[in-house]
Amino acid sequence: MALFTREELADLRDKIKDVKFGMFTVREATGQLTSRPMTSQQLDDEGNLWFFVSDQEAFTHELAREPSVNVSYADVDDHLYVSVAGRAALLRDRAKAEELWKPAVKTWFPQGLDDPHLALLKVSIDGAEYWDTGNSKMVSLFAMAKAAITGKRPEHVGEHKTLGH
Repeated sequence: MALFTREELADLRDKIKDVKFGMFTVREATGQLTSRPMTSQQLDDEGNLWFFVSDQEAFTHELAREPSVNVSYADVDDHLYVSVAGRAALLRDRAKAEELWKPAVKTWFPQGLDDPHLALLKVSIDGAEYWDTGNSKMVSLFAMAKAAITGKRPEHVGEHKTLGH
């Protein structure tokens, strides 16, 4: 596991807090990478991402063999892109599930916390990277158009930062 400062974790938490879905990528037994949308429930102070999942999902069985995963987030309206790499584990932790539970989760687990297939995915983050232009679409388009005309790379199209590598 990578070591993160409190500030780096707070920065990452701030970046992804309003992104509703992340694309959760695993490597299947065939070697193929597959992704599915999932909703992050929490980025805790130890650098772990938490997700609710059904233990009947086929990809969860692959995690014992290949726990390396990636979760990518995108907020195109805010020009924010985040990639998180880590190691996932399928857990049954009633106390943690109670802590993370929100009424919307019941859509996927009608029996609530007593659903026999309710499980948690804990992703221990090894590293993260983000690109955040922080610019309006017009400013970004102007910078790219200027670069295309001049043949020079745009001077400033936003912030790029790597955490934990």
